Amino acid sequence: MIKVNGIHHIAIMAADIREHIAFFSDVLGCKLSAIFDMHGVPGGVHAFLHMDDHSYFSVVELPAVKDIPIQLGITHAGTGADPSAPGTMQHLAFRVDTPEELLAIRDRIRKKGINVIGPLDHAMCQSIYFAGPDQLTLEVACSEEAINPEAWIDPAVIARLGISAEDLARYKNPDPYAGEGGKVTQPPYDPAKPHQAYPEPMYKAMLAAPDEVITQSAKFEPPVKLAS
Repeated sequence: MIKVNGIHHIAIMAADIREHIAFFSDVLGCKLSAIFDMHGVPGGVHAFLHMDDHSYFSVVELPAVKDIPIQLGITHAGTGADPSAPGTMQHLAFRVDTPEELLAIRDRIRKKGINVIGPLDHAMCQSIYFAGPDQLTLEVACSEEAINPEAWIDPAVIARLGISAEDLARYKNPDPYAGEGGKVTQPPYDPAKPHQAYPEPMYKAMLAAPDEVITQSAKFEPPVKLAS
C-alpha cells in the first residue's frame, strides 16, 4: 500500500530567518543543513535544519513578511489551547524517543533561557510546551508505543461530529492503493476541491501542462559545487 510515511519538512515563515536558525539550532539542537535562495521565488530564502536524515525543520523568509502583522487568534494560536484561523498551524510538536530524553531536551531549552511547561502525561504521549520565534507555539512529545485506535477513538466524539460508521471504517482503513507507476493523469479542475492560490489562468495552465513539461521546466543544483 502506498501512503505518506512521515513529514519531510514543515516550512515556517520567518520575519528574520537568522533568528529562527539561531533558535532551532541552539535551543533545540537541530544543525543547519541547507540555506539557499528559494527555488523560483525571487527574494526568498529557504533554510533546512536537520532532525533526522528523512525529516527537516524548514524556515522561509520572503521580502514582504516583515509587513504582515502577527494576530493572535487569527494568524497564530499563541498557546496549545487557543484558536487560530482554519488552515493555520495551531501548534507544532517535535518528537523525542523516551521520557528521559524529554527531560533532557527540557533541560537544554531551559539552559538557553526559554521557559518550558511540563511534562504533562496525556497517556498517549508525554509533552512539554514552550514558545518559539514569531509567536510559534511549540511542543516536544514522546510516545513509548504506537497510539492504539481502539483506546483513543472516542465513540462520544465520533457521534458528536456526525461521523458515520461507514466513514469511520474508511478513515481507519484507507484504500489499499498501490499506485499505477505514475500514469494517472491530472483530474479535471473542480472548484469544489482544495486548490493552490496561484492566479487562476496561471494555475489552470499549469494543470493543463503535461507532467513532463512541469518537471523539465526547472532544474536546480546545490549552490556550492563540491569536488568530485
